Amino acid sequence: MLPMFLAIGDQTIVATALPAIAASLGSVERVSWIVVAYLIATTVAAPMYGQLRDSYGGKRMMFFALGVFFLSSLLCAVSTSVEMLTLARVLQGLGGGGLMTLSQSLIGETVPPRERARYQGYLAAVMVTSSTFGPVAGGYLTEHFGWRSVFLVNLPLVLTAMALATRLPGRAPPVTGAKRSFDFQGLGFFVAFVVPLLLALEVGQRMNATALPGVLFLTSVAAVALALLLRRERVAPQPLLPVSLLAQPTIWRSDALAACHGAVLVSLVTFLPIYLRVRQGTSASETGLVLLPMMFGIGMGSMTTGRLVSRTGYTAIFPSIGLSMSTVLVFALALGIGYLSRFWLGFSLFFMGLFMGTVMGVVQVTVQNAAPPTALGRAAASVQLSRSIGAAIGTALVGAVLFASLALSDPLAAGFFADLLRNGTGALARVEAAKLAPLQAELAQAFRAAFLTMAAFAAVGALLAWSIPKRRL
Repeated sequence: MLPMFLAIGDQTIVATALPAIAASLGSVERVSWIVVAYLIATTVAAPMYGQLRDSYGGKRMMFFALGVFFLSSLLCAVSTSVEMLTLARVLQGLGGGGLMTLSQSLIGETVPPRERARYQGYLAAVMVTSSTFGPVAGGYLTEHFGWRSVFLVNLPLVLTAMALATRLPGRAPPVTGAKRSFDFQGLGFFVAFVVPLLLALEVGQRMNATALPGVLFLTSVAAVALALLLRRERVAPQPLLPVSLLAQPTIWRSDALAACHGAVLVSLVTFLPIYLRVRQGTSASETGLVLLPMMFGIGMGSMTTGRLVSRTGYTAIFPSIGLSMSTVLVFALALGIGYLSRFWLGFSLFFMGLFMGTVMGVVQVTVQNAAPPTALGRAAASVQLSRSIGAAIGTALVGAVLFASLALSDPLAAGFFADLLRNGTGALARVEAAKLAPLQAELAQAFRAAFLTMAAFAAVGALLAWSIPKRRL
């Protein structure tokens, strides 16, 4: 749980420190790469550690990933430029991606199948807690101890995690014979696929004509690399992404479900605070309070679902019902968000989180139980990878729908939206009274389209959950 807390927390803890980093190191135009670099590296690391775990064992690779995370956190803290910090964040992401994958695969390695759901529920609760804790801790540390403390705080936590990891059973790797073989060629193709894809999604959110050639080029590179990757994985003796494993209906549908879940949850957490700021003038601290009920709901739903699965043996029925209810709630949110008070919005978000919490632990348990012991690491990595890519694509698509709706309805609305983001409700005073109501109506319509897109992701996830063949342990 502590390695998972470290890896997820470092995705968000830096966000509130970015202004201070930019002021200290300069290069404001490149400061966003500090966040993007970590996201790309963790995505690349997930399948890499999955194969390494299957070859060398989970405990050994956990110590390696913790060592990488420790060294990279130290390098981040002593960085003297944005470029150096970005490279250190790449290394930190390579360690953090391993911590996420190995934490989940170690549950499958050390816990009996029937009990895994309960422990995966704990991990899911840790994921949500650390995501919420990150920005709060980052802001506090930056304000009182400087931005370098955001990275230095990792060092004692990593040493504590290493001490706790010594208590894990040191099981031998389950693969024999060619167990030392690593698919370097597959890793190269995978990097050539993931990096351009994530960069294309990042650039594409700008929604302007000058970005289009770059998006098309990056997408073409990613498509070619994907084709080469799939061809390589079909013939590799120890594939990075086991195609035969992903061909199983239970596994590919569970992974696709994880992608849809990531798309809904991350885009909701990303765009709901923006809506609250530009439509209701909510401050950053107030937005955090509004989102807390959803985070509590996810934690409660994850742990309750884990206990129910361990007690009954039923698995897919919980995300099937949970995502169906989530679809209804997100759809209702899209239609009625302009009329909800803070209390009723928080009330709705709690139940939305409660139903969304039925997914993460069950998906991981379902995939691990469908995979053979020799591919447990790669099975766990496939879920983490699917969720990361689904979150990136979902957030980019929802953002594209939001900005396209604004641009198509009225170019002035897009400029008004940008002004609101920068200056909050103070921008309202600069708009003529006759133009204010139409602009606000267009803004509400654009956000309604964005929330309906999230509901569509939830609906696809619900259909996938109902179609999973394996429904009981």
